[in-house]
Amino acid sequence: MTKPMLEVRGITAGFVPDLPILRDVSMTVPQGGLSVIIGPNGAGKSTLIKSIAGIVRISAGQVLLEGRDLTNIRPDQMAQHGIAYVPQTDNIFRSLTVRQNLDLALRGAGRTVAAERLDSLMAQFPALAAKQSDKAGALSGGQRQFLAVAMALATAPRLILMDEPSAGLSPKAAQEALDLARDLTRQGVTIVLVEQNVTQALRIADHCYILAEGRNQVDGKAADLLGDRVVADIYLGGKRLRAGA
Repeated sequence: MTKPMLEVRGITAGFVPDLPILRDVSMTVPQGGLSVIIGPNGAGKSTLIKSIAGIVRISAGQVLLEGRDLTNIRPDQMAQHGIAYVPQTDNIFRSLTVRQNLDLALRGAGRTVAAERLDSLMAQFPALAAKQSDKAGALSGGQRQFLAVAMALATAPRLILMDEPSAGLSPKAAQEALDLARDLTRQGVTIVLVEQNVTQALRIADHCYILAEGRNQVDGKAADLLGDRVVADIYLGGKRLRAGA
């Protein structure tokens, strides 16, 4: 039986010791799947993927990548373990050109590998190729998000963690960003994303985890949760359901 790409087992985590944001949160992500984490503001969604990436300290529980324990991995070790993290903000270098951003992302690869990956990224993102000499800060919001994803792909990750990739984008650009996430799974990349655009996220995801108050509330197939009353209950601050209840 194939091991899951990612297992989060009962983690408790937060920025301040003894004041956890997450409490006993678990999730399982299959290889090549797209899992979305949703929930009201302050639910702990971004903290969850930051904990997986080693940015937020885990005080209890485990993070396993293909069965290997990577709990509290150092963020600078992510790439060597096949993980990439795309933050919601400050995810590109605005004062540098598109090409310079990609060159920075490729700096850990050998010259030949870097050249091959750069050619592949330019073919995959023709809009970026056409603007590779432009300052990244001059790109549209959607193009900046594509650049952030391209920089993540430069490390050839097996797992990409995305924090609200559609935030602040026009409806068209937001849909393109989510469609890109879906397309990456067809290339064998596993995606975990936090998203506030609930309806669009559920339409493109395989599985959904709903957090509220730092805890698992519900998880299930995204298609089954689309339009489900329980999602509205949680977002409107009504009843809280425990997973499995």
